[in-house]
Amino acid sequence: MASTSSLISAASRRLEGKVALITGAASGIGECTAKVFAHHGAKVVIADIQNELGHLVSQSIGQNNCIFVHCDVTDESQIKNDVDKAVETYGKFDIMLNNAGVIDEEKPRIIDNEKANFERVMSVNVTGVFLGIKHAARVMIPAKRGSIITTVSASSYIAGVNSHAYTCSKHAVVGLTKNAAVELGHFGIRVNCLSPYGVATPMAKATLKREGT
Repeated sequence: MASTSSLISAASRRLEGKVALITGAASGIGECTAKVFAHHGAKVVIADIQNELGHLVSQSIGQNNCIFVHCDVTDESQIKNDVDKAVETYGKFDIMLNNAGVIDEEKPRIIDNEKANFERVMSVNVTGVFLGIKHAARVMIPAKRGSIITTVSASSYIAGVNSHAYTCSKHAVVGLTKNAAVELGHFGIRVNCLSPYGVATPMAKATLKREGT
């Protein structure tokens, strides 16, 4: 029978040998997740448009366990190259966390909203997730294993809390996740999304124009 200490050790390294790519991992939920994944034994690829912050997070985790890659999730070539970089660096690819996202200024009246802002949010929050799932699946299907996760929001099932664009994008990602789960489950790939409520991330605080933690 395993000792208590060995069971605790196994629990603390439950991602041992796994390789994870996390978009939007230079700050907020992505940064925290990257550090937790590394703590549990995963090799982590930090993917973000914030180069300086991304390098700092990577360095804090350690070069033996983490690399940083620049990634604009709306650019398919960048998503493709970064997934390939993960495989090239670590020899495999197990976990894709689509965490990158943006939020626009909330304007309660739809007549005050701008088309360009709506399309920008949808491009990052929906198209970016679509591309992340697509290129994770490209690598995972031949291996017949993998886990694809997307950070969504309570706005995926609650109305009137956030902007029209943000709320729409999060509802869309839930539908995309369900579709992908049905398809990719046949290849042993799990596809899920997580819907946190309010979290005091840098993006959320900037949107609310509040200081502090």
